[in-house]
Amino acid sequence: MRKVPALIATAGLVLATLTACSPGSASADCTAPVSSGDASKLVSVTGDFGSAPTVDFPTPLKTDTTQRSEIIKGDGAPLVEGQKVQVDLSVFNATTGEAIEQSSYDGTSMASFVLNDQTLPGLTDGLLCAEIGSRIAVVASAADTFGPNGGNADIGVGPDDSLVFVLDVVKGYLTRADGADQLPVAGLPAVVLAEDGTPGITIPSAEPPTDLKVAVLKKGDGEEVTDGSTVTVNYTGVLWDTKEVFDSSWAKGSPAAFVAADGSTTEGGVIPGFAKSLIGQTVGSQIIAVIPPDQGYGDQASGSIPAGSTLVFVVDILGVD
Repeated sequence: MRKVPALIATAGLVLATLTACSPGSASADCTAPVSSGDASKLVSVTGDFGSAPTVDFPTPLKTDTTQRSEIIKGDGAPLVEGQKVQVDLSVFNATTGEAIEQSSYDGTSMASFVLNDQTLPGLTDGLLCAEIGSRIAVVASAADTFGPNGGNADIGVGPDDSLVFVLDVVKGYLTRADGADQLPVAGLPAVVLAEDGTPGITIPSAEPPTDLKVAVLKKGDGEEVTDGSTVTVNYTGVLWDTKEVFDSSWAKGSPAAFVAADGSTTEGGVIPGFAKSLIGQTVGSQIIAVIPPDQGYGDQASGSIPAGSTLVFVVDILGVD
């Protein structure tokens, strides 16, 4: 196979698939599900972390499993299951050597996804326990990547092909709020956390407040959310009147990303009270917000939310872009 200097125009094919949503090294307290193997050792990668790599490997390169070799060692924390990550990536058909997709390596086209069962299995397994700041080469079978039937005709991968991923692990988000516990605020709903961080919310029997109320349950020391920030969060929303959960990213199994824009109308699908509750908070914090109708959906119903509803949200702030 010829060397690929890899400045390919971004077609979005693999990035869309990924988000449809060390050798095999690992930290001492993190056991990687995959390790280096004969296939991953044959992938030669040169270039600096954060710049487009030159990638070379013999074709056809085949594997029945997923293998990972570390190219550049990172000095950050190891990635764990359920964590959202940002990576620069270069992807190749290991049978033909053809490049399928590549990031621009300028911060504008990084792939973001969560390491869980909603992401390509081979990619998740290849990244688990890799340190932030590392560059790794992952070779995965089509079956490991796309499921038992293998292959993806849209990007030219057959069921018997393998794939080569060269991945720069740029960023890892928190998996839950890790800030210092704060004293509860009288009159607001009580919150008790399950072992995995999922909140249980108890609504008082009193009438709801008529103004937006926000309290910090855990105070993080990370980056501050500013007006217009894209914020990655886990959240649970409850109706004050019925005390029923109407939405929860914890239940869906993946955090969500929103634009926190302090406007008088919804921005990017976020109601004003939700955005205002986030602005000024810090990554690692957990907050509770009681949002009156005029800061929510007003006199309009929305899905399972009746018109005129007061909403209660508990939110873990996991990262800011």
